[in-house]
Amino acid sequence: MRKYDMHMHKTRPGSDPAALISRLEEAGLFGSNVISLPPTQSPITGQGLEYEERVTDLLRFTAAYPGRLFPILWIHPDEDGAPEKVADAVSRGVMGFKMICNNYYAYEDKCLRVLEQIAATGKPVMFHSGILWDGRVSAKYNRPINWEICLEVPKLRFSLAHCSWPWYDEAIALYGKFLSAYGLRPDLSAEMFLDLTPGTPEIYRRDLLTKLHTVGYDIQHNLMFGVDCRAEDYHSDWASNWMRIDDAIYDELGLSEDAREHIYGLNLLRFLGVSDEQVCLKPKTPDEK
Repeated sequence: MRKYDMHMHKTRPGSDPAALISRLEEAGLFGSNVISLPPTQSPITGQGLEYEERVTDLLRFTAAYPGRLFPILWIHPDEDGAPEKVADAVSRGVMGFKMICNNYYAYEDKCLRVLEQIAATGKPVMFHSGILWDGRVSAKYNRPINWEICLEVPKLRFSLAHCSWPWYDEAIALYGKFLSAYGLRPDLSAEMFLDLTPGTPEIYRRDLLTKLHTVGYDIQHNLMFGVDCRAEDYHSDWASNWMRIDDAIYDELGLSEDAREHIYGLNLLRFLGVSDEQVCLKPKTPDEK
């Protein structure tokens, strides 16, 4: 089984991708998404960079390991010409986008214009969701229900990071609404994924994974494993420890090898559009009770 980390950040320009690959292998991982440095409008992990500098740095870092390091560009809707930057980034090899709603809502027009352009390129977008430890008043932007608007963005594939902790019940309910909508609207083409990256402190982990896998939703093709480490000093022990924690819970839940293979890698490859796996999600119907 090839395992991937779908959520990992660059924190400074340059650095050595070979060292990252070595640390991923120590953790038992084959590859990872690599999220670029932030734009100047999202200075959450240090000082942000202008578009050209961060996309060049990202693509230079990932170029030596195609199929193992996937370039994800962090973008903000307040950047000048943000939709045009999306198209340019994809033409240069970016495989997906990262957005953190640090000072805007996902349903604002400026954000929707960016999402429509991302969807038009066929690439996915990774959102932060849940409490945002940025030292600012930002939680209101990151409640999972704010992403209900994505029902109205055709062909958009998006993920909510950290399963929106501490609001993971709300995130699971929103996922259920997407499933229900497929039964009501045959034309619906947006798809929601949940990013299992902690987020969730260990004391909540069993509750989260148990709810995800016993709620009765068709969900095993839409969960992705991630860790939220840094590219420059990837914490191999931290990553492997979370896999041990999750696998112990999966053992208790009786999760199949196929389900685990999808969570640890195959779902990410489909999310990125590099897999030709076809998934037909079953609409959620009301309980007979």
